[in-house]
Amino acid sequence: MRRTLIIVGATILLVGLLWPWLSQLNLGRLPGDIVINKRNFKLYLPLTTMIIVSVVLSLVLWLFRR
Repeated sequence: MRRTLIIVGATILLVGLLWPWLSQLNLGRLPGDIVINKRNFKLYLPLTTMIIVSVVLSLVLWLFRR
């Protein structure tokens, strides 16, 4: 459990430090992401972004387990 918490904390720290460069990847504005704008309502469903992030995280975790 300690090792998992340390890895999660280090990952959050790394993402925070790399955020200026990661924000330029256009994640969240991909084809397949749904944005509905109404007068007093905004709905944002990043479907494609969630799938890509899930696949990348699955591959990274699979590599660490090997």
